[in-house]
Amino acid sequence: MSNAAPIKAENLSKHYGDVKALQRLDLTLETGEIFGFLGPNGAGKTTMIRTILDEIRPTEGRSSILGFDSRADSVEIRRHIGYLPSGTVLYPNLTGRDTLTYFANLRGGVDWSYVGELAERLNADLTKKIGNLSSGNRQKVGLIQAFMNRPELLIMDEPSAGLDPLMQSEFHAILQELAAEGRTVFLSSHTLSEVQLVADRVGIIRHGRLVALESLAEMRSKAMRKIDVQFDGPARESGLAGVAGIRDIKVDRDRATLSFDGRMADLLKTLAEGNNVLDIRTREADLDEIFLTYYRDDETDRTEAS
Repeated sequence: MSNAAPIKAENLSKHYGDVKALQRLDLTLETGEIFGFLGPNGAGKTTMIRTILDEIRPTEGRSSILGFDSRADSVEIRRHIGYLPSGTVLYPNLTGRDTLTYFANLRGGVDWSYVGELAERLNADLTKKIGNLSSGNRQKVGLIQAFMNRPELLIMDEPSAGLDPLMQSEFHAILQELAAEGRTVFLSSHTLSEVQLVADRVGIIRHGRLVALESLAEMRSKAMRKIDVQFDGPARESGLAGVAGIRDIKVDRDRATLSFDGRMADLLKTLAEGNNVLDIRTREADLDEIFLTYYRDDETDRTEAS
């Protein structure tokens, strides 16, 4: 396998007139990781994928895959990757096996015993014509074609579309097996649940900009906690309001609820000074809530995107 970065983008930008679909994106993937690329629909995820695969040309910047230049070596790149685009369209009059044979011939042959193993694990019926399959079963054929050449790098755009929970679990298991072999997975999605069980790192894109890049563990460590405080008398908001990191205090008689992303020691010290605390309950914010803070549309976001 190549020692070069599986994906490397430098100052990658794509503009359509006044629309800035990608804005100076810098990203380097690590070999053997499962990388989750997250953002709402229209954020620039698919544009980024199509640009690094030379399906569209960047306005500025450059990218490489496994050390090959995305533009100059686009044909060679396809020998080393597996790719599942969003909304995969397959020939409706071909059976699943005919479809896979077509792709296998383009790649110079594959291990058909591995194809059979994938079909069994994903419960894919390869005897039926693509046009007679449900969207979920068509997606299974698309997944098999992406996996079947045991690629060094797998690029997938919304890969779980149409899969039931059982098949999603099997799909995640296959991804983890590939990563354990030293292969790399780039997983693009608009939903956290798509990647949170398997991803090592996450990049979040909004309005064409990469607004976060960190491990899931790092992201969890920054999670804003939700805290409930029970007092033995009327709750006092004034003392709490001065603690750094407190957000959204709500006081209801002898109870205060708040969001907190500061130092817990500072909060506990302030509460102890009041000397009338009966109980404290705390929980981490869900990762969905964390991601929503990046997705939230406000005037600042719109100004940055302009």
